[in-house]
Amino acid sequence: MSKMKIVTTPYYLIDEARLKHNLKIIQRVRLTSGAKSVLALKCFSTWGVFELMRNYLDGTTSSSLFEARLGYETFGKEVHAYSVGFAPNEIKAVRRFASKVIFNSVSQLVKYRKEVRGIRLGLRVNPGVSYSHYDLANPARRYSRLGVCDIKAVKSVLPLLSGLMLHFNCENDNLDIFSKALGSIEYQYGNILEHMEWVSLGGGLAFTKDGYPLEQFSQRLKQFAERFGIQVYLEPGEAAITNCAELVTTVVDVVHNELDIAIVDASVEAHMLDHLIYRTNPQITLPGAGKHKVIIAGRSCLAGDVFGEYQLQQRLKPGTEVRIGDAAGYTMVKKNWFNGLAMPSIVVRRLDGTLERVKSFSYKDFKRSLS
Repeated sequence: MSKMKIVTTPYYLIDEARLKHNLKIIQRVRLTSGAKSVLALKCFSTWGVFELMRNYLDGTTSSSLFEARLGYETFGKEVHAYSVGFAPNEIKAVRRFASKVIFNSVSQLVKYRKEVRGIRLGLRVNPGVSYSHYDLANPARRYSRLGVCDIKAVKSVLPLLSGLMLHFNCENDNLDIFSKALGSIEYQYGNILEHMEWVSLGGGLAFTKDGYPLEQFSQRLKQFAERFGIQVYLEPGEAAITNCAELVTTVVDVVHNELDIAIVDASVEAHMLDHLIYRTNPQITLPGAGKHKVIIAGRSCLAGDVFGEYQLQQRLKPGTEVRIGDAAGYTMVKKNWFNGLAMPSIVVRRLDGTLERVKSFSYKDFKRSLS
């Protein structure tokens, strides 16, 4: 790690002050509801800021062996190890790191339970209700492979379980919808939850969003926990890091095809892939909004490598800095070497205002990623 006064673009910039704002909200929910929170590493795994985050969170939750190991080595505290499908060598390795192992199916639970003897075991349940703007991310979509749908099958393995995971939300900022879904779960799984020590309600809840009814949310969680005498866990990903990072870029060229098209030294395909997958446009945080219409595009050879069409307060020209928001969740964990483009550094603005480059990449990293 290195502290520096001048940082060359492109780079991801994480602002610890903004991050702390989200973390304090999570802590507030914990204090008022009793619900613990574990960071969803599938969304955000940049361990250079874990020293701050571990002060407010209870641990990490993973979707693979590598994530479980990363959480164990760099975050500490609780490690919830889940996988859609564990391979035999992975289950033997994950027991070294996990405080809880959560299986996706009854068959894997039965097959591997002896391999993880002594560790609290959980099972992912698909409650058949969900909230998502996108079918691609809907955990209860038709033919979903995520979790057990058969309540009788869950009951058949109750003696093996200490808890359940029910991940059924994606970007849900509506408390009423969440509460109704939770009511459905209470009705369907109440007699099962009474036998459990803990339940994870997963992530996808936008409760750190401005204006979210935190007191009502906390009371609903507390009510649920007290009804079944159970420890509730949340798995914040986006909720922990929303609005805390930008992708800082520089315009390298401006071409014209009906509209001005500013090409920056980064790429949607390589550096903000989630926006390409879901066909969404990130916000531009610098320059501010104005009357000058422009398309901002990446510099890969993919025709659709476009951040979006914007109206900004100034015309863009080579050398202009452009800051792209929404650059924490599902960005750094998905970055790739498409076109061999320079990988953005990862820079943190610490609480005292200093900039620290916690990771940089070179041609050697690109070469090592191949064979």
